[in-house]
Amino acid sequence: MLTLSGLLNFIDGLWSSCGDERIIVFTTNHKDRLDPALLRPGRMDMHINLSYCTAGAFSILASNYLGIHRSNRHRLYGEIEGLIEGSEVTPAEVAEELLKIDDAEVALEGLLSLLKRKKVERDQAEEGSNKAEIQEEAEK
Repeated sequence: MLTLSGLLNFIDGLWSSCGDERIIVFTTNHKDRLDPALLRPGRMDMHINLSYCTAGAFSILASNYLGIHRSNRHRLYGEIEGLIEGSEVTPAEVAEELLKIDDAEVALEGLLSLLKRKKVERDQAEEGSNKAEIQEEAEK
């Protein structure tokens, strides 16, 4: 088991033994739960939020992986842009779908399928959450 003290000693030990150039990457989904001692300057100097994919990010990924640019939009482009803004899909998930096959049509259909599936899952989760809230209120 790793204690906070042990982790801090480990990090500080790396700092002192690595010379001037060092990069350590920490990741978390819950930055608010981290002890402030981990977040202080000198331990974590740069904080980067890796958010969900946006329509702009999708446009860049489609250009990079499929050669599809805004100027020569694919027929599915608009539908994907509309769904992607409301989806909690990461750029890595989008890239994975776009890299599965070289055929742009098939790759975009796969991405569209993923986005629709995520939308259904999100809607079902919200519906379940709403039902639980209603039941909780009724029990009061």
